[in-house]
Amino acid sequence: MTSPTAVRGRPQPGDPLDPDAAISIRGLVKRYGDFTAVDGLDLDIHRGEIFALLGPNGAGKTTTVEICEGYRGRDGGEVRVLGADPADGTRRWKAQLGIVLQSGGGDSQLSVRELVRAQASYYPRPRDPDEVLELVGLTEKAGVRAKALSGGQRRRLDVALGIVGGPTLLFLDEPTTGFDPEARRQFWSLIRSLRDLGTTMLLTTHYLDEAEALADRVGVIARGRLAEVAVPSALGGRETAPAVVTWTEGGTRRTEATATPTAFVRGLAERFPGEVPDLVVARPTLEDVYLRMIGEGERAGTAATAGGEVTR
Repeated sequence: MTSPTAVRGRPQPGDPLDPDAAISIRGLVKRYGDFTAVDGLDLDIHRGEIFALLGPNGAGKTTTVEICEGYRGRDGGEVRVLGADPADGTRRWKAQLGIVLQSGGGDSQLSVRELVRAQASYYPRPRDPDEVLELVGLTEKAGVRAKALSGGQRRRLDVALGIVGGPTLLFLDEPTTGFDPEARRQFWSLIRSLRDLGTTMLLTTHYLDEAEALADRVGVIARGRLAEVAVPSALGGRETAPAVVTWTEGGTRRTEATATPTAFVRGLAERFPGEVPDLVVARPTLEDVYLRMIGEGERAGTAATAGGEVTR
């Protein structure tokens, strides 16, 4: 169920930082030489929500996340994560974060339980390691060496290592890359259970169905700029976009775009004695609007560069 805060959009330029947000960003800028990786980004991520950050490779996702984690400095703007500037994060502040990278400790000779207990020892108030193993579904593998786990089990171990410290905020970087469909859906159930425990999560993913299944809100970033923030069902005006009705008539496949699909299908049904053959009614998918947004971002960046602005 989407939380009440999930309907809020992104902040406007000039808005103050949100002291109640888990992550609040204003005017974030990061450059690598002449290349601007993040170009004036404004974003609030609310406590208790799963927020998915979408964008093509090189769009600025990883840079933004690493700045929020305190691993990378910034060249401009303000950032507050759990009320603190990540550039000055203390050990107590860092203990509130959990990070699940694309690759973890899966090749270790240590057992699953040994790895999780070792990770727990770094935190002042960790969760019970055995309870964490149960939560991620690895109790039966607790005595197995990490290198002997399957790919899906290794990813569950990565999550266990990320949450054993009892984080308030969890960063998930491409968490299901390489998963088969069944393993991905099992992992989604795990992420939902963590949200039910009150954990705020920032998710980066290239899987649009994953963002739609898990995220309370999604943000699309292109060329270092945030194109839009919305609930997945409303991104890019999906909920009000014309529906496309497709059916077969006289041996020919026909298509019609309409703003009133119910009325259209009702009228269509009157032309057939039974069911309308091969009837399909669809609105734009999340992938449709995402591809349009990143395409518009690329075109805008190209036009700005042609006009003399450095926006690479």
